[in-house]
Amino acid sequence: MQQLIEKAKRGDDAAFLELFNEYQDLLYRMAFLHVKNKDDALDVVQETAYKSFKNLSTLKSPHYFKTWLIKITMSTAIDLLRKKKKITVLKPEYAESLPTSDHDIALSLSLKEMLNTLTEEEKSIVFLKYYDDCTIQEIADTVEIPLGTVKSVLYRALGKLRKQVRRADL
Repeated sequence: MQQLIEKAKRGDDAAFLELFNEYQDLLYRMAFLHVKNKDDALDVVQETAYKSFKNLSTLKSPHYFKTWLIKITMSTAIDLLRKKKKITVLKPEYAESLPTSDHDIALSLSLKEMLNTLTEEEKSIVFLKYYDDCTIQEIADTVEIPLGTVKSVLYRALGKLRKQVRRADL
C-alpha cells in the first residue's frame, strides 16, 4: 500500500487508480448517505477522485490514506448539499434510490426512515462504525473531533435508534 501511494505521489496514474478503486465502493456509500441520490453520489465520488489526485502530495502519512479519502468525500458531499440549498427546484423529484432487495423492502424503508431522523454528524459516525467497520479512533481522525465526542455522539445516535425500534414494536 505504501509503495503504491509513493508511486502515485510521483505521478504514476495507474498506481493512483489502483488505490482509488480499492475504496471506491466505500466512498460511494459515504456520499450516498449524505446526498441521498445516486447521481449526486456519483458526482461526489468523481469530484473526490479529482481532488485526491490533485492534492495527493499533501497526504502526510500513507497510513491515513483511507481516512483522508473519506474526509474529502464528506467535505465534497457537504459542499454539494450547500450549493443545492441555494438552488430553487421547480419540479422536485420525490423518488430516491433505495436498495432493492426482494426479501424485505419494508425493513429497508423502516431503516432508511430511522436513519433520516439522525443528524448528519450522527449518521456519519454510525455509518463509519457499522457499515465501514471503522474503529472509534479512525472515526475521530476522519471527522476531526475528539475521541470522547465520537463516543458520545455514537451513544446518543444509538439511543435514538433504540427508541424508534421500541416504538415501532408497539
